[in-house]
This record gives sequence, C-alpha cells and structure tokens, in this order.
Amino acid sequence: MRASPSLSPDLQALQTRLEHEFSNPRLLQQALTHRSFSADHNERVEFLGDSVLNLAVAGLLYERLSELPEGDLSRVRANLVKQDTLHKLAVQLGLPLLIRLGEGEAKSGGQKRPSILADALEAVIGAVFLDAGFDKADRLVRRLFQDVEINPTMQAIGKDPKTELQEWLQGRKMNLPIYRVVGTLGAAHKQTFDVECEISEFGRAERGIGGSRRAGEQAAATAMLAYVKTLP
Repeated sequence: MRASPSLSPDLQALQTRLEHEFSNPRLLQQALTHRSFSADHNERVEFLGDSVLNLAVAGLLYERLSELPEGDLSRVRANLVKQDTLHKLAVQLGLPLLIRLGEGEAKSGGQKRPSILADALEAVIGAVFLDAGFDKADRLVRRLFQDVEINPTMQAIGKDPKTELQEWLQGRKMNLPIYRVVGTLGAAHKQTFDVECEISEFGRAERGIGGSRRAGEQAAATAMLAYVKTLP
C-alpha cells in the first residue's frame, strides 16, 4: 500500500491494518481525536460510524443466521456492537496508542477507557465510509468481526435498554426512537452527556445522563421504557 505522506508512520501502519489508504488523511486524524484534545474532534464522525456499523453487522447476521427471526437478530446484533466488544476490537487494532487526548484526559487514563476506545473505533468506521463509501466500510467491519464468535445462542443474553425499546416499538409498528445529545456537563476530560430519547407518535421525550454518548442513550432509553410500560 502506498504510504500517505501527510500521516505519521504510526497512522500509515494503521492504514495497512485497516486495508484502506485514505484519500483524505484528515478524516483518519479526526476519527482518533477526542473532544478533550481539539474542537475538531470525532463525535460527529463517530455518530455516523455507529449507524454504518449497525447496518454492516445487520447484513452480516442476515447472511449467517438465516433462520433467526427479527427480534433474535436484533439481540445478537446488540451483543456484537456493545461497548465491551468494540473496546476489544479497538485494542486489537492498536487504537489506544493512537488516540489523541487532552492532557487531563490522558492523565486520567483515557487511552484505556472502554467508552473512548469504542467510540474511536466507530469513528474510524465512519471515516472510512466518508472517504470511500459503504462497500469499503462494510468490508472493514467484516474483517474486524471475522474472529468474533457469532451464533444463535447469543440471543439468550439479556437485552440492553435501547434494543428492548426498539423491539417494543417495532412490535407495535411504530417509528424508531430519535436520540440526540442536548447538553454536556463537566470538564472536557471528565464529561457527562445529557441525552434525549424522543418517540414522535407519543410527542414525548425522556432524558438520561451517562459518562459517554452511548451510556447517555442507554439511560434515556431506560427512562422511556419505564414510561411505555405504563401504557395499556
């Protein structure tokens, strides 16, 4: 692979592991930049990568687990895209040594924090999508998960709140919830995220707070689940 002259040797090596040379190297740098380091951080591209990852994993499961119904496929996918799995894949890819953190976040061990590394991996997937399209990002996701065990028994593992809420809505032919960050609290190296979960048919939104955007979404989904379970 031809090395990109605008990237450090470490990032050029990452490109080799990704099997993708960036036409726009800035996307890779941004994907590895935490909000504590710079205003040009990875949260927007991570948001995009989260959706790309879910679509790619859904396609993978559709092929491999052809006999499973929709609800069980959703539970298997939730297990594959959860923070713990993504954190392990990020470590295998070598992201802990490459992520750019502010001084405070670095001193507090941010390079080892599962939420930061999981988000960085999603951001890298989003960066590949922006640089080369879905097919390239899909191939990357499939390589990342090639050694991850995927089997129907994963459906028995407990559902996370976002998945449970999604299944509740799908079972009633309703639109999926909309999640949005409505605020951040605390210093850049130790932020919490205030996230809103809205269900348009109810004209209602619930909020939750977590140490990462992902955790905030789960907290908001938990609050919305508590509400919908009171409905007839």
